[in-house]
Amino acid sequence: MEDEPPSRKAEEGSSSKRSQRQEERQGKLPRRRKEVKRSLRRPDCPEHLSGGSVHWLPEHPGSEASASVEDTAESCLKRWDRCRRGHFLHGPYPATHFGPKACVLPNPTSVMHIQDPASQRLTWSKPPLNVLVIRKIRDETLLEPFRELCRFLVEEKHLMVYVEKKVVDDGSLMRDDSFSAIRNQLCTFREGFDDISDCIDLIICLGGDGTLLYASSLFQGSVPPVMAFHLGSLGFLTPFKFESFRTEVDKVFEGNAAIILRSRLKVKVVKGTFQKNEQLLSAQENGILPHNHINNEAGKITLQLQVLNEVVVDRGPSSYLSNVDLYLDGRLITSVQGDGVIVSTPTGSTAYAAAAGASMIHPNVPAIMVTPICPHSLSFRPIVVPAGVELMITLSPDARNTAWVSFDGRKRQEIQHGDSSSLVIISKSLPLLCCDPSSSRLSLSVSD
Repeated sequence: MEDEPPSRKAEEGSSSKRSQRQEERQGKLPRRRKEVKRSLRRPDCPEHLSGGSVHWLPEHPGSEASASVEDTAESCLKRWDRCRRGHFLHGPYPATHFGPKACVLPNPTSVMHIQDPASQRLTWSKPPLNVLVIRKIRDETLLEPFRELCRFLVEEKHLMVYVEKKVVDDGSLMRDDSFSAIRNQLCTFREGFDDISDCIDLIICLGGDGTLLYASSLFQGSVPPVMAFHLGSLGFLTPFKFESFRTEVDKVFEGNAAIILRSRLKVKVVKGTFQKNEQLLSAQENGILPHNHINNEAGKITLQLQVLNEVVVDRGPSSYLSNVDLYLDGRLITSVQGDGVIVSTPTGSTAYAAAAGASMIHPNVPAIMVTPICPHSLSFRPIVVPAGVELMITLSPDARNTAWVSFDGRKRQEIQHGDSSSLVIISKSLPLLCCDPSSSRLSLSVSD
């Protein structure tokens, strides 16, 4: 007997299935229980991604099979919680309140979207009353702009103006009789002695980028909005021209002014972090710092600052090469042998880091730049790490001499064996008022 062709077998199989379904509809055969192929595992569970077993759920939610599957799903979720990351690589969400009265203008509640950093605007909960004016010292060309600005703020805007005592005590201002009435109405303060961080609503800088860095150092917590006029040698961070200062100041006081948030680094210097030098040798061999590597009794925080540009670790006056270890979230990633290393924010990537060969990072990019200074290596290049990590710099056990650390070019300190410097991005950004919030401002500043 010859075998039937496959086509005839397929036709007979399909016809038998159709007749079986018809009999089920007519009630001649019992209806089969449908089984649904389900997986209670989370889509991103590692076991699901690795192709684990799939369970079948019957229609009855109270059956034994259903209970066993629920137990399996619960155990899977517990395993997922154990393997979940304990930290985020993204930087902290920037604060939206600056000083006592300024904040970011919120979007309408009906608009649901991710806000473009270039569209951020400044608003005031109350009219600003106290203004801090920072002037570049030892520059006689800024005396006349300083007089005009203070006279405008006091006589026309009726504001309380704060200035540094060393600025008011300038000989040229003391001899100016026409400015004496305004000088008597100014509020003075001394850096390091008087705390004015809770009463300033707006900061106006007259100078260059260094003047803005100095203004940032005065506010280690929340920073009021900063309006910087370009009257110095470098004007990458000072977008306003002083010729139109009256119009620009009026626009800021009216609100809805464009701002860009400049992230800052929180730096902590700890003396005697490591109990013994053997811990550093062990960390170099294993590549991981132990959880109890910090000696809480011996370790002493000697300095804690927030910097806008960069932290520089170099060899100082020593003739030897500096040799430091760089840890990222407790893991040794590299050892830097050379003149030093620069850890900078996106704002600082256009300063010392750019001169050392690093790439420029847009200020809206949440990142930290690590740049070696004249490394004794042909393959060492700048490193960009996420803004959410914690960097720690220690003196290598093989270092012949100590190293020195500075913060935005200020407060230089010596680092010895057993000391450490930790750096993280914080949410207390610097709100810098700008004329053009778009990315074209970066290209124009670079070309200038």
